[in-house]
Amino acid sequence: MIRPARPADVPELVSMVYELAEFERALEECHVTAPQLTAALFPAGSAPAVFCHVAEADDGTVIGMALWFLTYSTWEGVHGIYLEDLYVRPSARGTGAGKGLVATLAAVCVERGYKRLEWGVLDWNPARQFYDALGAEPKSEWVPYRLSGAPLATLAASSRALTS
Repeated sequence: MIRPARPADVPELVSMVYELAEFERALEECHVTAPQLTAALFPAGSAPAVFCHVAEADDGTVIGMALWFLTYSTWEGVHGIYLEDLYVRPSARGTGAGKGLVATLAAVCVERGYKRLEWGVLDWNPARQFYDALGAEPKSEWVPYRLSGAPLATLAASSRALTS
């Protein structure tokens, strides 16, 4: 069963984020806490900017998650979904949980008139075969960039001269 995440799911979600970080060989980069994820998914007094769906086994155990947020296409003039993390616990792979999570997000896109469901995947990740089987296509002409750490702070500091 696929359903929207609830506050009671947060400890399992945090656990899965760390499991995913370990799988992606970047555990030392993962620092999320349950209070941080709770505040992002279930902010008091405001709408969330981050969303999550979970896959449950028949016994109610959370076995997978899809953590996502909205994007916006200026060319299309509508929102889309960016799938930040898709994770299904190893013991539940092959059960249809991953496909169910992605299919649910595809349904959200169609229901809301969104034109895109996008995500990134490491080039060595065997999940690429799963994504190919869904009909997803890699976007080889776009190169992802990230600004973080010291370069982010340096650039942010330079903005003071521009906004003063």
